[in-house]
Amino acid sequence: MHMVDGLTASPRTTAAERSKNVAKPEFRPEIQGLRAFAVLMVVLYHVWLGRVSGGVDVFLLVSAFLLTASFTYKVEAGKPLKLIGYWLNRLRGLLPAAIVVLLAVVAATVSLLPRTRWEEVATQTISSLFYYQNWQLASDSVNYYAASQSAASPLQHFWSLSIQGQVFVLWPIVIAGAALLWRSLKRRRPDLGFRPVLAAVFGGVFVLSLAYSVYVTSTFQTWAYFDTGARLWEFALGSLLVVALPYAERLPVGVRVAMGWTGMAAMLSCGLLLTVQGSFPGFVALWPTLAAGLIIGAGQTGSRFGVDRLLSIKPLARLGGISYALYLWHWPILVIYLINSGNKTANWLDGSAVIGLSLVLAWATTKVVETPLHQWRWPTERRRRMSLVVAALIGVVLIPLGGWQNRVDAYEAAAAQQTPSDNPGAAALNAGYEPEIDPAAAVLPLSTALDDEWAKAGGACIEQFKPEDEGIEYCRQYGDPETAEKFIILLGDSHAQHWTTAMQPIAEKNNWAWILIHEPGCRYGTVGPDRNDSCNDFIEAAPDYILAHAPDAVFTVASITGKYPDGDLTPADQEIVAPGYVEGVLPFAEAGIQVVGLRDTPRFTYSVPECVDMRGTENCSLPKDYVLAPENPLDELAQQVDEGQLPRELSFFDLTDRFCLDDTCHAVIGNVITIRDEDHVTRTYAHTLAPVFEERFRAALRW
Repeated sequence: MHMVDGLTASPRTTAAERSKNVAKPEFRPEIQGLRAFAVLMVVLYHVWLGRVSGGVDVFLLVSAFLLTASFTYKVEAGKPLKLIGYWLNRLRGLLPAAIVVLLAVVAATVSLLPRTRWEEVATQTISSLFYYQNWQLASDSVNYYAASQSAASPLQHFWSLSIQGQVFVLWPIVIAGAALLWRSLKRRRPDLGFRPVLAAVFGGVFVLSLAYSVYVTSTFQTWAYFDTGARLWEFALGSLLVVALPYAERLPVGVRVAMGWTGMAAMLSCGLLLTVQGSFPGFVALWPTLAAGLIIGAGQTGSRFGVDRLLSIKPLARLGGISYALYLWHWPILVIYLINSGNKTANWLDGSAVIGLSLVLAWATTKVVETPLHQWRWPTERRRRMSLVVAALIGVVLIPLGGWQNRVDAYEAAAAQQTPSDNPGAAALNAGYEPEIDPAAAVLPLSTALDDEWAKAGGACIEQFKPEDEGIEYCRQYGDPETAEKFIILLGDSHAQHWTTAMQPIAEKNNWAWILIHEPGCRYGTVGPDRNDSCNDFIEAAPDYILAHAPDAVFTVASITGKYPDGDLTPADQEIVAPGYVEGVLPFAEAGIQVVGLRDTPRFTYSVPECVDMRGTENCSLPKDYVLAPENPLDELAQQVDEGQLPRELSFFDLTDRFCLDDTCHAVIGNVITIRDEDHVTRTYAHTLAPVFEERFRAALRW
């Protein structure tokens, strides 16, 4: 018996004899053309339409088809699979172009992007290099705070390459397992072919993965989009094409011509007719993958009317040859352009420049880097040599990343030496304040440390204060409500949460205790059809929790500032009392619990730290009348309380004058950045607001 990478060949025929009877997969020029159309769809939709097209799904299917066809030939011909050699060779083929792009993005990040992007790009460079970028993005997609970044990462497109890399490891193992199963079954059924076994294995993967994909897409689409398990069925479909292809080739030429053009029409129309972002990768992704399957299944028809004739023309073949590099280049070029221009989308002229530059760099990368390394024979002669080449390629990225991290560490160490007087924040607004800020002192928080600027006060709620209702998922606690002088519950969303930074030192000084119950993106009010299920569940559960624990006061953010310009409406035109606010808090007031509502903070229309980093502290402010209504919308409620129309337990206060001075809302006050993104107060600035917060909080509650 002949052992090949753990597979035992049948003794009845030699590998040489079997290989004579098995046709080696031929070059399919129309598949290069299919790749060309797929990458064009991806690039054009990204650049000009700001959406996804289904082209990536075509790439996934094609990659699985080619991989499975190659391994199926080896199994049927009795050739050794050489899995380790295959994996090393795939890395040698994939890494060079990817590394060139990763290094270019790192260099562009340091020289062209604000420091706010540095940590994100550094983290995603590692996850892209080691093919787990999709899981990094999946994790960020379920993190409300990570998802609130104002622009995409220049490496975000590596998610699909990461999934492909994972499948390039998994699929050969699955095929090897199928081969072992086939050889076991052949002892009882000598006439059994390998492809029926392959069909059963990948048919099972297809069904299970598609079922999971449909489920997770319907329940958690942002996670599902990057989930390898929710995408495996697309690869399985490509593998099943290998089994089906011999049958498709027997169909009449006219039928295959119709198949090809039907597939082409369906593939090109997918992105236009479907909202891919909100529905993939569930059953809707069958559209582009089945379309590509029809094109591959149509094969080489030999007809002048066949779609393969179009797909085989030389310009498309050349474009298909650089499709991998083009995919790698177009996205970072687009994102870096958008960040530096301040535009949300590219116009026709700028978009053409992005595409043109991407094409030039893709061609150069393929010609100068990818092809020469692919043709280099020295590494292929021994596995050890191949391992050394792969390790060297990885080191080319890791070494400059280490130097970059040293630069960031030095930057942060210098800032750590600053005295508190260099960054007084809101204290600079106090009467009689005398400036002592060193002109050379860095603005805080550092743009490389923004992940630490989310409010992190308190700890998890414990014992009887831990919510029993699943509608309250997030609960933080500081102090013991049973022994504290005062007990406050902070209620709402992240805009209530960011005030815990100011509340903590106040509570510590006065022996108060507080509990925060919040739901991201859910301003407290009443249940409504425009709110998501999690928000409605939270609003339904919160009153029972609060009434059961009977705090001395409930703190809320009672208004909402406008998010973005909407037609002729400015953000100021959209500032309102939180929908259902009064109805939502009345049960507390009727139970004798004091309720204090704060006016919302100004909401900028861009990332404040990014603007400060790129344009300076004086160029990132906005007119107050652009972001806030001329009158505080809570003043009307306060008047109703004074007139006896609302319970006396309701009160309100405002900190707008600590963000907006002289009719201007400032990005930086007292050498401290006020807003962490577009609308959340930085932890550093909130801490400096504690004294004035306490003063106005006490005044509103008459404590």
